Amino acid sequence: MFKKILIFIPIIFLIISTTFIKNSTKNLDKKIFETQENIRALNEIHELVLLDYNYLTSPNKLMEYSQLYFEKELKKKKITDLKTFIFKNE
Repeated sequence: MFKKILIFIPIIFLIISTTFIKNSTKNLDKKIFETQENIRALNEIHELVLLDYNYLTSPNKLMEYSQLYFEKELKKKKITDLKTFIFKNE
């Protein structure tokens, strides 16, 4: 009888510890997956924003857009012709 108890107690302890380890591992896997999905979504947004920035800020594209959408409203100016305007709120 004593031998059975000595064998039974470690087995129960191993089963309980295995259960706790599996649950904690499952929770960690879930957190890792959620974090990876968040990173993947943020990377996609970053790539789109970077593409927009690179595409829209090139001078050639800006000139194309100005000709396409504004036609006669915009004119080219030399940098030396620019002046400073100060607006005062009245």
